[in-house]
Amino acid sequence: MIDKLQACVAAGEKLGAQFVEARYDDLTLRTLNRTNDVWKDIILRSRAGIGITCYHDGVSGYSFTASTSKRDLEEAAKRAFKMAKAAAPAASLKLDFDHRPAIKSKASDTFRVKVHPRTKDLEYKTELVNRALEAARETGKEIQSVMTWYGELFGQKLFTNSEGATLDWEFLVVDLYCRVTSKTKDGDLVNGVERASGTKGMELFSRKGSTPEDVGRATGANATEQLKAKACPAGEFRALVENRLAGVLAHESFGHLSEADFVVIGMSPITGKIGERLGTDHATIIDEGTPEIAKYGGLWIPFDDQGTPASKTVVLDKGILKHYLHNRGTAKHLKQKPTGNSRAVHYAFVPIPRMTNTYFKPGDLTEEEALENLGTGVYAIQTAGGQVEGDGSFLFKAIRGYWVEGGQIKHPLREVSLSGNILQFLKKVEGCTKDLMLIGGYFGGCGKEGQYPLPCGLGGPKMVVADVRFGGKA
Repeated sequence: MIDKLQACVAAGEKLGAQFVEARYDDLTLRTLNRTNDVWKDIILRSRAGIGITCYHDGVSGYSFTASTSKRDLEEAAKRAFKMAKAAAPAASLKLDFDHRPAIKSKASDTFRVKVHPRTKDLEYKTELVNRALEAARETGKEIQSVMTWYGELFGQKLFTNSEGATLDWEFLVVDLYCRVTSKTKDGDLVNGVERASGTKGMELFSRKGSTPEDVGRATGANATEQLKAKACPAGEFRALVENRLAGVLAHESFGHLSEADFVVIGMSPITGKIGERLGTDHATIIDEGTPEIAKYGGLWIPFDDQGTPASKTVVLDKGILKHYLHNRGTAKHLKQKPTGNSRAVHYAFVPIPRMTNTYFKPGDLTEEEALENLGTGVYAIQTAGGQVEGDGSFLFKAIRGYWVEGGQIKHPLREVSLSGNILQFLKKVEGCTKDLMLIGGYFGGCGKEGQYPLPCGLGGPKMVVADVRFGGKA
């Protein structure tokens, strides 16, 4: 297949393109969903095809095809070149990029697992769902519904370009996700959610804490705790933000502001603020393509879809803005290094600046010390979604939480919604715990410019924040 990609590059160059990139995706996606006693989804999809980018006078054109015939590939290269050439005269922003030596992938660029999902049949995977669901069911009589999903996405990614790059690696993510809904005596519905996921093999589901039974029981226990939880009071309180919610803040509220396609057109509130202080010394945000999966979790993304190797980009360093997240064109335009953040959902989409694993850096506190530093306030845990704005404003609903007094957990909370602006939030971070957790899954990927769902990792430590606005129901 690499020879066909090289032929695409040659065809684009022959037409007059100044630079050409060609990539091939051969991805398998499986989704299983059982809700109570009904199987809602048993889906298997394949996404295989070639995407071609031609550059002309600082402007790109993109085309794709699911066919691998010589004629169709030449036609795709022609379409990409024609789009670039036609757009160049009217383009107000032109993004040339630096030429670099050709790079080649190694066998170690594919993350190795003990039991790959391709080696397990449908019966094995449906049984994972059944085991989690039945374990959750056993946790309480108040349960109204149990929904359990299994998802997997894996496959080969190839890439070459006018520099002669030759990349060949495999993407992988698995996900077992469970949601329990229970009803209180007053008729209110409460939820519990847990998952086991990431760039892992099927051996994940045999490990303590990640078995289907563990996932199901933890989900049910969370929902059961919510039955006696009190509504979160409204107002501004000191907060302890749990690892997963910290990751959502890093990704949704700040990470998107640092994506350089927004920066170069002046649409981000952090445009032109490199070197400025945006947060406290405790606020460091990192985007990393190849974290220590075994230790922290997350996703393994060794190259982006422009063939740039993954990097560990310190976007915010002890409160100081240091870097944006780039493709090759925005990196040259802003005189920074490419970061390996040009990504696409699959071959039918043009690569654009997107995050990989985005997280707050851990600190030196234990959870007990963090609670002591919190004093009195809200301990907010997990997230059930929310909304963000282009200026950094956010509204998130935490799935659950606790009211804390004098550093001691007093009672569980529900209806925990928090809001604010990330640029103000960063100035109130007072400390972080030692424990770094990264979460990356098949379900609930990132969306941007119609490209959804793109698997991304996120996370962080637990964070003590001086003042956060809580508003009861979101």
